[in-house]
Amino acid sequence: MKMKVVFITLLFFVFSNFIEAYEGMDVMHIVGKVLCQDCTQGWNEWVEGAKPIKGSIVSLTCLDERRRVMYYGSDLTDEAGIYDLIVNRTSCHGKTIKPQNCFVRLVSSPDSVCNIATDFAGGKSGVKLRRPAVVYRDLLKYVLSPFYYTTPMCDEPDISDNDDNLETNDDKHQNNY
Repeated sequence: MKMKVVFITLLFFVFSNFIEAYEGMDVMHIVGKVLCQDCTQGWNEWVEGAKPIKGSIVSLTCLDERRRVMYYGSDLTDEAGIYDLIVNRTSCHGKTIKPQNCFVRLVSSPDSVCNIATDFAGGKSGVKLRRPAVVYRDLLKYVLSPFYYTTPMCDEPDISDNDDNLETNDDKHQNNY
């Protein structure tokens, strides 16, 4: 029984020190990769043969408690398709950026063939920052799964038929409620 109390107390102190260290870090890194995935290739090439896109733009948007944008930043990918967004957490008028209120998404691709953003791994809609991959001394680093672009040939067309439900009666358009 006494060992349980000691263990729980020790666990509490370790966890509280981790929280203090996490809150005390002023800079955070968000790292990931942007790749081109071509569906015209065979299965193995499609799954394992994605090519990095140099010069692709990835953005980070952070919101405040009232869901207003308080930070926006972007980064270009290098030759290996890697981006590294470096953010000063206290850069917004003295307010601290909370990583759980931030999301990363694809913005654009310079590739003339592979330029359709996919939502594979959340690149098109955006990925929220959940847990840091590295918390060490002054380093707070989030490592995200790769984002993908694809060719227009591989893009799924929008087959939703919204025009069928349009009402043509003018009396029904008069009502704003």
